[in-house]
Amino acid sequence: MSKGPKRSGGRQSGGKQTGGKGAGLTGRGMTTRVRTAKRRKTSSTRWLQRQLNDPYVAEARKQGYRSRAAFKLIELDDGFKLLKPGATVVDLGATPGGWTQVAAARVRAGEPRGGAVIAVDMVEMDPVPGADVVLIDFRDENAPTVIEDKLSGPVDIVLSDMAPSSSGHTGTDHLRIMALAELALDFAADILRPGGAFVCKVLQGGTEPGLLKRMKQMFATVKHAKPPSSRAGSAELYVVAKGFRGVSRKSDETAHE
Repeated sequence: MSKGPKRSGGRQSGGKQTGGKGAGLTGRGMTTRVRTAKRRKTSSTRWLQRQLNDPYVAEARKQGYRSRAAFKLIELDDGFKLLKPGATVVDLGATPGGWTQVAAARVRAGEPRGGAVIAVDMVEMDPVPGADVVLIDFRDENAPTVIEDKLSGPVDIVLSDMAPSSSGHTGTDHLRIMALAELALDFAADILRPGGAFVCKVLQGGTEPGLLKRMKQMFATVKHAKPPSSRAGSAELYVVAKGFRGVSRKSDETAHE
């Protein structure tokens, strides 16, 4: 799954990738206005103007990140201490690669005694040094098997920034993103090592009660977070689950009822 129009393009910048802390950015300064073109929708003009005036977009270009979304993972990791050198990470909904860049840098993927990152998406993306890209629709029933074939053992963290294309209907979009969250959690339950972590995008209102119940059975802690770089007008939230302890088949079946 791609992560929305703000992340399109998949072009790798030539700047420095730091994997560092967030920049504490603000929106102050000069404002660039975009004229409405005859063939451009008003919504597209608003999106373009927002991109041109977004300090996170500018900082992403400066640091060589493929999208401003990289700062969301940086902020989540700074707050929850998720990505550690040597860890194995699966990044679901990776295109264009901003989260993959951060994960690869922080687990030191490709370095001696470094970690590993498997980036998964149905939309093609440019290679990220140290990461292995799997091009597949995660909703495909064969996707978990294809991904697991790339792994040498259990995984330390599953990241999911997957989001369906917007339908324009809030209720429908909520159901779609929750369906992806369910799939991601099922996958995480099969491949995470004890003590592992799971990060997943949801919408405002948080996870559905049934899904939240399952997470609390599987993990020692489950919290919702909205990174500072997530736009104020965005309905997105992230659920961060740490301390994977597994779940019995019986309790999982009960949670699904």
